[in-house]
Amino acid sequence: MKKIFISLLAILILSMLTVANAKTIRIGTEGAYPPWNNLNAAGELEGAEIDFGNEACKRMGAGCEWITQDWDGIIPALLNGKYDIIIAGMSITEERKQKVNFTNGYMTDGARFSVLKDSGLANISLAGVAKVNMNTAGGKENAAVGQMIAMFEGKTVCVQSSTTHANFATQYMSTGSDVRLYQTVDDHNIDLAAGRCDAVLTDVGSAIDFMGTDQGSNAAFTGPTFSGGPWGDGVGGAIRKEDTDILEMWNKAIAEMSADGTTATITEKWFGRDISM
Repeated sequence: MKKIFISLLAILILSMLTVANAKTIRIGTEGAYPPWNNLNAAGELEGAEIDFGNEACKRMGAGCEWITQDWDGIIPALLNGKYDIIIAGMSITEERKQKVNFTNGYMTDGARFSVLKDSGLANISLAGVAKVNMNTAGGKENAAVGQMIAMFEGKTVCVQSSTTHANFATQYMSTGSDVRLYQTVDDHNIDLAAGRCDAVLTDVGSAIDFMGTDQGSNAAFTGPTFSGGPWGDGVGGAIRKEDTDILEMWNKAIAEMSADGTTATITEKWFGRDISM
């Protein structure tokens, strides 16, 4: 029994040392969600999370190997061992926690509806509410949500599938609106610009990025900025439940980068504002 215990202890120590001294950390990302992560014209990954992940790896004494993966299969690919962590603008939600562990949140960005400027739906203020945190919403905030839902009755609302935005639209709007699901934000942005969507619901930063393009120049925000509830507790890295050592390493790097302002600097570069946690 003693020999078995010593052998198991040796294996455990060796496993921990292997992770701690790993030369490469494999990171899964979508590569289609600017400014969080995106493949540029040269086919290179760039964005806030790419800078963030590279800096975290440096602090852990490891290199980063970035692996792109379609969003719909990004968690299954993690569970099948394709990479060690997902860094892909993924909101921390209770539903996802059933399958994976999350690092501490490192960034958060609200969600908002975008419409066309000439649609008659642009820049509408509801009940004087600019922000709605679904975790702490009171009567005024809930009234604004109700008004927003009513405003889009009979309209086509487009969202990326398997996202918190899709969860919100499906839960709150599917009975009165035509909720359409898309594989990527680029796909529904194209349809918004072409008038095939009355509205899209996405992260504020992603919408701002689209509005800065020629194609998105006719898009505008409407209604309040949403957070909490279906949108979870910020954005974090997803890790297999058994990889507790990797989780500890990332949380340490995340805490350091938050404390010394590194994450804030990265988000200001890519989002034009501090969305660090």
